[in-house]
Amino acid sequence: MFIDHAIVNVFGGVGGSGSEAMRREKGVPRGGPAGGDGGDGGSVILVADAQLATLMDFSYKQHYRAERGRHGEGNNKTGKSGADLELRVPPGTIIRDADTGEELGELLEPGDRVVVAKGGRRGRGNARFTSPTRQTPRYWEPGEEGEERRIQLVLKLIADVGLVGEPNAGKSTLLASVTEARPKVADYPFTTLQPHLGVVELSDFRSFVMADIPGIIEGAHEGKGLGHQFLRHIERTRTLVLMVPVDTEDPDAEYAALREELEAYSPDLAQRPHCLVLSKADLLAPGDDAPTPEAPEAWGVFVVSAVSRIGLDSLLEALWRKTREVVDAERGPGEDEDWTP
Repeated sequence: MFIDHAIVNVFGGVGGSGSEAMRREKGVPRGGPAGGDGGDGGSVILVADAQLATLMDFSYKQHYRAERGRHGEGNNKTGKSGADLELRVPPGTIIRDADTGEELGELLEPGDRVVVAKGGRRGRGNARFTSPTRQTPRYWEPGEEGEERRIQLVLKLIADVGLVGEPNAGKSTLLASVTEARPKVADYPFTTLQPHLGVVELSDFRSFVMADIPGIIEGAHEGKGLGHQFLRHIERTRTLVLMVPVDTEDPDAEYAALREELEAYSPDLAQRPHCLVLSKADLLAPGDDAPTPEAPEAWGVFVVSAVSRIGLDSLLEALWRKTREVVDAERGPGEDEDWTP
C-alpha cells in the first residue's frame, strides 16, 4: 500500500532528576554533598532511509516517545542519558508542525536527519550547588520535560522526469518499457492507483529517474479522480512529459486540458519545462501520419510506441539532455561540471 501522508505525535524523553546524597567515607570526618546529576532525555529524530518508499509504518502507530534519562545517584554518579529514538522515513519527506503549519525540515538525501522533539535537560544533583558559603546543600533539580509535538509527514517522490496524462494514455507501459519498474498495465482506465518510480539507464553510465502518477482527468485539481492527491509527486521533477495517445479524438483539446489542470493545481508546476509525447504510435495504420497538436510551449514533440519501441531512443536521449540542461541551470556557474542525476 502506498501511503504518502501521516500525522503522528512525538515526545522527547524526560530528563532525569538530580540526586541528594551525602558522602560517608571512613577516614573522612566531614563528608559532603555527593548527589549526581540526572541524564538527559532522548530526542526523537527523523532519518531519511533510501530503503523506504512510503510512510506506511506510520499508519499503524501514531505515538512515539524517546527514552527518559535516569536519575542521578549518590557518590556523584550521573544518571544514564536516554537513548534517541530514530524514525526512518523515505527521502523526499517534508515535516511540518501539524498545529501551526510551520515547516520543521525536509529530508532529501539518504542519511539526512531532523530533530523533531528534543529531550528534556538533566537535573543537577546537590553536589553542584556547593559553594564557600553553602557547604551542605540539601536541594537538587528535577529533570525537564521533553518537547511534545504533533507533526505532519508529507512525502513527495524525487524524480527527474514526471509522466502526466489522462487515464490509459500509456504512461505505465512507457515506464515499464524503459525501466525495471513493474506498474500494473491493462486496457482499462485507472489501472495506476499509486505513483511508481523507475530508473532509466542509458549508455556511458548515464541515468535518470522517471515517475508515473495516476491519470489526470478534467477537474483533478478540485479532487476529481485520483490525480490530484498524487500531483505533488511531480513537483520536484525537472521536466514533465505530457502524454496524448495518437488515437485520441481531439489531441489539441486533451493537451490543453492537461496544461489547464497543471496550472490550476500549481502555477509553478505549470511553468516546469515539458515535452509532448504522442503515445501508442503502433495503432497508426501503415502510411498514416501522427496528429500534430499545437504545442508552442513544449520544448519538443515526440511520436512513440512503448510496445514496439518506436521513437523511444530519441525520446530518452532528449529527456537526458533536457534534464542535464535544467540541472546545469540550477547549479549555476562555478560549480562542478560533472553530474549524473
